[in-house]
Amino acid sequence: MFGDDVNTDLIIPGKYLELVDPEEMAEHAMEGIDPDFPKKIQKGDIVVGGNNFGCGSSREHAPLALKYAGIGAVIAESFARIYYRNSINIGLPALECPGVTDAVEDGDTVEVDVTGGTVKNTRTGAELSFTPLPDFMVEVLNDGGLVPYLKKNMETW
Repeated sequence: MFGDDVNTDLIIPGKYLELVDPEEMAEHAMEGIDPDFPKKIQKGDIVVGGNNFGCGSSREHAPLALKYAGIGAVIAESFARIYYRNSINIGLPALECPGVTDAVEDGDTVEVDVTGGTVKNTRTGAELSFTPLPDFMVEVLNDGGLVPYLKKNMETW
């Protein structure tokens, strides 16, 4: 779990901006705040953050590093807007859920219902609500991001 104002340089330090392979980026995910992060996580884990998660630069490296590290979603009190859009565009769910940092501790397991708008802490039973993502955003996520979504739907427009 991470606090407020986790910026993109903490998610992936600027010295790795030259990387173009998302798998290599993943090796450095959260290195600016927890160098051992990639070794601690498992595929499908969820990152929980405080307010203004992803502030800083507008680069897509930050959500790409998390996605390719195996993170299934990022749930935060709030997101920097460009980070939020970049996450959705590359197919990483970014969910704004007020109260999540009070309801979840490191190591907790949470169940997320993206379309129903709920996060449940399985250890405590605490259930929080958030505004569900619009159907088209869920489609973008299910297709793996904006580019695959557009490729799939271009013929129907």
